[in-house]
Amino acid sequence: MSGPRRASDLFVECLEAEGVRWVFGIPGEETLDLNHSLDRSSVTFVPVRHEQGGAYMADMVGRLTGRAGVCLGTLGPGATNLVTAVADAYLDRAPLVAITGQGDLERMHKESHQYLDIVAMMAPITKWNARVNAPDIVPEVVRKAFKVAESEKPGATHLELPEDVMAAEVHDLVPLPRRKPVDPEPGARELLKAADMIRSAINPVVLAGNGVVRAGAAPALREFSRATGIAAAHTFMGKGVLDADDDHSLGTVGLHSRDYALAGFDDADVVICIGYDLVEHAPKHWNPKRDKKIVMIDSQPAEIDAHYLPEVELIGDIYHVLSRLAEECRDVPHSGGSSALHDLVMQRFAAAQHDTHFPVQPPRALWEIRSALGREDMLISDVGLHKLWIGRMFPAHEPNTVLIANGLAGMGFALPCAIGAKLVHPRRKVVTVSGDGGFLMNFQELETATRLKTPIVNVVWENQQYGSIVWKQDKKFGEHFGTDFTNPDFVKLAESFGIPAWRSESADEFGRQLRHALTLDVPSLIVLPIDYAQDVAFSEELGTETVTA
Repeated sequence: MSGPRRASDLFVECLEAEGVRWVFGIPGEETLDLNHSLDRSSVTFVPVRHEQGGAYMADMVGRLTGRAGVCLGTLGPGATNLVTAVADAYLDRAPLVAITGQGDLERMHKESHQYLDIVAMMAPITKWNARVNAPDIVPEVVRKAFKVAESEKPGATHLELPEDVMAAEVHDLVPLPRRKPVDPEPGARELLKAADMIRSAINPVVLAGNGVVRAGAAPALREFSRATGIAAAHTFMGKGVLDADDDHSLGTVGLHSRDYALAGFDDADVVICIGYDLVEHAPKHWNPKRDKKIVMIDSQPAEIDAHYLPEVELIGDIYHVLSRLAEECRDVPHSGGSSALHDLVMQRFAAAQHDTHFPVQPPRALWEIRSALGREDMLISDVGLHKLWIGRMFPAHEPNTVLIANGLAGMGFALPCAIGAKLVHPRRKVVTVSGDGGFLMNFQELETATRLKTPIVNVVWENQQYGSIVWKQDKKFGEHFGTDFTNPDFVKLAESFGIPAWRSESADEFGRQLRHALTLDVPSLIVLPIDYAQDVAFSEELGTETVTA
C-alpha cells in the first residue's frame, strides 16, 4: 500500500491473516479509514441494507465454515442495529466477530453526539469484547477476537474502533499468526468409566445436539450407532447428524412433552448426551425424575442444572472421543429407544404428498420442498410456527442442510442467512421458508441478494397472522388477540426488486413453481397461502408442547 500506513490498514491486514473473505455491513463516518483500507485489500466488503441483515449473513458464514464471520456497523444506531443478530450468534454458538466504529477517544468522557457505551451494551451478548484504545494493540485484539469466537463453545465477540485510533500511523507492526484452538482430551479413566456404564446399560439412548454438527462429528456418531446398535434422537439444531432414513434415527425431539417418551427416553436408564446444548431444550423434559444416568460427550464441561448431572463428562474433540468410545463399546447387548415418534411423523409426512387441500397444509408444503432438493441442498428456516413444522417433520440427510435458529430464535433470520449460505456454498440449492410476519423484518436484503446474484428461493407462508402466538393463545385462552395483520402484495414487492415471483394457487402449482425457481440464476420468491389448522404438536397423540417458535 502507498502512503502512510494507518492502524486501519493494520487491522485489515489482521483480518486477511485470519482468512476473512467477507465483511458484511454499512459504512459510516466513523469507519471511513477502515472502509478505505478494506477497499484496498483482499477482503470483500459487502454493503447490506440493514446492519442486522449483515450480522445474520456473518452468523451463517460462521455456522457453515467454523471460521468467524465478520460484520460491521458504525457507532450509535449502526451498532445498536447489530444487537439482535450478534445475540443470535452468541446463543446459537456461531463464531462471529462484530466490528463497530466509535467517535474519538477524547470525547468519550462526556455527553457527545451518537455516543453510547457500546462495549457495555455488547457485554451480555458476546463471549468477549473490547475497545481498541491504542494502535499498538491491534494485532493482539484481532487475534483474540477470532480465537475466542472460534473456540468451543463458539459465539460472538466484538471490537470497537475509535475513529482517531484507526487514523493513527503505525510502524513495524504485523498480524499475529493464526493458531488452531487446542482441544482437551479426556483421560483414560473417564473413558473406561463411560464405556462400562454404556456396556452395562439395559436401555441406553443417545441425545445429539448442535455440537456434533460444529465438530464435524456426524460420521463418528453414525459409526458409533452402527457399531453399538444404540439409537439416537437429535435436537432441532442437530438435524442431519443421522440420516433421517437411518434405522438408528429416532427423529427430532424438543417440541412437546411426549417427544422423549415416544422416542424411548422414559425407559432409558443411560442417556448419552453428545454435543447437547441446554439452550435448545431444558433437560427437565427428558429427565423429569432425575433418575437417568448421563454420559456427556462435549467440548466444554456441563452446565449446572438439577436435571443434568452427568456421571461422567468426556470433554474434548467430539469426533475423536466418539471414535474411541465406539471401539470400547461395540455390540452393546441391549439398546433402548423407540421408533414410535419417528414413525408417526414420517407416516404423516409421506401421506401429505397426496393432500390437495388449499390453502396448503404444512406437511404438503414440506414434502414439495424435500422432493425438489438434493441431499446436500439447504433449507433455511425463519422463526415462527413454520419453524416448528420444519423441526418436527422435514427430513435431513446431512448436517448443516437444515438450518434452524433455536437459541435466541429471532424472526428475520432466514433471508440474510440464505445469502451467507449461498456465498459459502455457491453450487448448492438454497431455499428459505419464512412466515409473512418474519419475512418483512429483513426483506430489504432482497436487494443485497439481487446485487450479489445469489440465486436463493424465498418461500413465504402467508396466513396474515403471527401463527405461533395464535396457536399458543388459542390453546391457553380459547381465542387469540393482537396477532392479525395485513400484507403487501409480496409478488409485486419482489418484482419491485427486479426478481421473479409467483403466488401459488394449489399445492401442485407450488411444486412446479419451486422446481422452476431452483433452475434460475437470480433470487426469486414464492408466496404460498398456508393453512395451520393441523396441530404441529400432534397433541392428541403426543401431549402438551413445551417450547415456543
